[in-house]
Amino acid sequence: MDIAVGSGNPVKRRAVERATPDATVSAVAVESGVSEQPYGNDETIAGAVTRARRALESGDYELGVGIEGGVAAYPSGDGTGDDLYLIMWSAVTDGERVGRGAGPTFLLPDRIADRIRDGEELGPVMDDVLGTDDIAKNEGAAGAFTGGRITRADALESAVTAALAPFRSELY
Repeated sequence: MDIAVGSGNPVKRRAVERATPDATVSAVAVESGVSEQPYGNDETIAGAVTRARRALESGDYELGVGIEGGVAAYPSGDGTGDDLYLIMWSAVTDGERVGRGAGPTFLLPDRIADRIRDGEELGPVMDDVLGTDDIAKNEGAAGAFTGGRITRADALESAVTAALAPFRSELY
């Protein structure tokens, strides 16, 4: 099976390869159609779906995969307002159907969340806080938040696997 992932990021390609070990995966840089820092589930899902469709349309592929990371506010549960979380969504399409799936969510530390609320993007903020360069192509924020127990590739692999469910199960 030939699959295109709508990103030039090697971590996203690796996540798709891990979720589809018997496939040939090509990385195709496409635009997401959403802001550089997607905010909320709706915008993040839209970016993943757009990437999946554009990846599929870029060549002779059986499936297109889109992966989009974003941030979303959720109630803190203690009445103090909303907390900001890292979220990740994947979409898979064969041109007719679209599967969608989410990866794990991670609470953003206050000092990082405050900067995101002020308009900065998560990747550069994480690089600044950690003194790293291009964390999004390495362990990702997920790796930093979990001490390496869940890397960005691990987290994205779970989102891709969830999005592939309609293509792997007769229940859909």
